[in-house]
Amino acid sequence: MSLRAILKRIKAFSPAQALMFSYALAILVGAVLLATPLAANGEPLSFLDALFTATSAQCVTGLVVVDTGTRLSLFGQSVVLLLIQIGGLGITTFSVYLFIYLRVGVSARGRWIINETLMHTPISSWRELINDIVIMTFIIEAAGTALLSVTFIPQHGFWFGLYYAMFHSVSAFCNAGFSLFPDNLVGFRGDALVNVTVMALIILGGIGFLVIRELLQVGRIRARQAKQKVKLSLHTKIVLVTTALLIIYGAVMIGGLEVRGALAGMPLMEGVWTALFQSVTARTAGFNTIDLNLLSAPTLFLMIFLMFIGASPGSAGGGVKTTSLALFFAIFYCRLKGSPHTNLFRRTIPADVITKALTLVILASILIGLALFGLLVVQSPDMAHENKREFLGYLFETFSAFGTVGLSIGATAKLNVLGKWIIILLMFAGRVGLLTVAFAIAGRTRLHAAQYAEENIMIG
Repeated sequence: MSLRAILKRIKAFSPAQALMFSYALAILVGAVLLATPLAANGEPLSFLDALFTATSAQCVTGLVVVDTGTRLSLFGQSVVLLLIQIGGLGITTFSVYLFIYLRVGVSARGRWIINETLMHTPISSWRELINDIVIMTFIIEAAGTALLSVTFIPQHGFWFGLYYAMFHSVSAFCNAGFSLFPDNLVGFRGDALVNVTVMALIILGGIGFLVIRELLQVGRIRARQAKQKVKLSLHTKIVLVTTALLIIYGAVMIGGLEVRGALAGMPLMEGVWTALFQSVTARTAGFNTIDLNLLSAPTLFLMIFLMFIGASPGSAGGGVKTTSLALFFAIFYCRLKGSPHTNLFRRTIPADVITKALTLVILASILIGLALFGLLVVQSPDMAHENKREFLGYLFETFSAFGTVGLSIGATAKLNVLGKWIIILLMFAGRVGLLTVAFAIAGRTRLHAAQYAEENIMIG
């Protein structure tokens, strides 16, 4: 097939196919670079390990089969950092920003992708939106780098300290969870500055670009006109309230469950930081300030729930999103009250949004179930002789991969060839799969589909 024919076929891709192709191409290029001798300290990575690392970085997951700080060279770490940045902002954002910079026109399909991935309501200028996102990202990451440098530079020298600060700032804001330290951030468990900075970066990267942009706009309006009342959009209200409740709920539960377990013997503030940090990071970031193997089974199950929910739409994180959780509670509450409509903050949610949220959660559950079954088949042929926490380990791993979290309790190191492929596909699906499904649902709705006579069936 000629190059012209290949380009013609690529141009004919649907929006969903174009998005998946962009992510896959970036992963493949990253894997090839990571498999070169330049990317490793010592023996080059196998292509499968390079592909696993590239997928984890591009999908901002953080699961690793090789230690990033010691096994990868400065070049290899730079490739990982670039993949994290591209994956965090999103291929679409980078592509459109490049088109704007080069003054190249964006197709109708490109504008549709932007609307579906970034906008919950119509935006007057999507060019301005993309510019704001890129500028906002680099400002936040620069601020994070400056704050982390205060701790890292005295410990590692100016240049290495600055590099470590930049790497972890980008990784935190993009919700990737990659760390250059062998024990992740366990060594900084009691450092208030590192804890607050990393958690703030994770939260900002997880609430979504549109929410940050709207908050800044509201702040500017109120600064100019103090008496003017400015209302936040329904989307922003749901994201902020749900995020805050999940963080508080997670921290209180982790603290309560582990006060006589993993947190026992810690100074009070160190224990508070640890519980709060794990609550924040479990919903897609993947950093940890405590050995997760020390946590009890109920705590790990709680973290699985947080990983499944994930971050918010239009953010750098994965999961089924905070808005889906809010809609589920709203649906239950309204139905129990006998209302046929779903209301939140004195607004009624459209029926098609409810259908989309329910569909995405169901598909996510099916995908995770299939991946877990496949992982158990290829990793544990003789379950009768498995460790008691073996099943929990693989369950934790599948949710972590799908939610693009990156936390693990040891299963990643045990993955064989087939196990690595399952996790690679799950990370990829977690980053682009549900989004692709949303495109398909939004773009293929048939207004005049056949409708037949209704007939009831028994439920429950």
